[in-house]
Amino acid sequence: MSAQVEEDRVKQWESEQERLKRLLVEEDTEDWQRSPDFSGLERVGGVDLSFMKGDDMNACAQLVVLSYPDLKKVLYRDSQMVTLTAPYVAGFLAFRETPFLLQGLQRLQESQPELSPQVVFVDGNGLFHYREFGLACHLGVLSGLPCVGVAKNLLQVQGVHKNEEHQSRIAALHKGGDSFPLTAASGKVLGKALRSCDKSSKPVYVSVGHKISLDTAVRLTQACCLFRVPEPIRQADCLSREYLRKHFPAADT
Repeated sequence: MSAQVEEDRVKQWESEQERLKRLLVEEDTEDWQRSPDFSGLERVGGVDLSFMKGDDMNACAQLVVLSYPDLKKVLYRDSQMVTLTAPYVAGFLAFRETPFLLQGLQRLQESQPELSPQVVFVDGNGLFHYREFGLACHLGVLSGLPCVGVAKNLLQVQGVHKNEEHQSRIAALHKGGDSFPLTAASGKVLGKALRSCDKSSKPVYVSVGHKISLDTAVRLTQACCLFRVPEPIRQADCLSREYLRKHFPAADT
């Protein structure tokens, strides 16, 4: 691909991000979000893509819907092998992955709409992003569903760095539920670092995807963590890897 074609593609993606960003909702829109114990929330979704080792094009796109609040019953699962044709460009992961994650949600809506998730956890960032419109925002706006972005690693953007100060603030997270804001150089809070459970001292990085406030997103993330990673994302990862092992046993996943 020529440099000019690549530059044109990025400009097109930037324009599309800006268009979709105007539709982003950064506040609570559902009654269950305003309840202290999320009364009325019964179905939580998680999405993820798992690649075979050494292959950055062929992946298993996974959607899982779990019962809430127990998080123990898998109400729905959808595993689909997909071929990603868009290149990876930092800041534009959504254009590579969202189409396949969206298709999974659409298949569910068409086949068993009564099992559609009331909120979707995305393995990636939302508002905490180069242009404040990451994968969780993209999927949320296109699906119309409340979405929460949860990343395992810190994206160093907008003046947020993994420096000594950041590490000391992580060390001060003593118990599950402790958090601190991820503040951009502009002063805007883009997300929070959350110690999601007592069992893990490593935080996760939570940000708004769509149709949910940051405080609610953080509170819900902790409520959905049996381990470090929210159970919907953890199960989506496990099920997608299980699918690859079953259907491609020769591949090292």
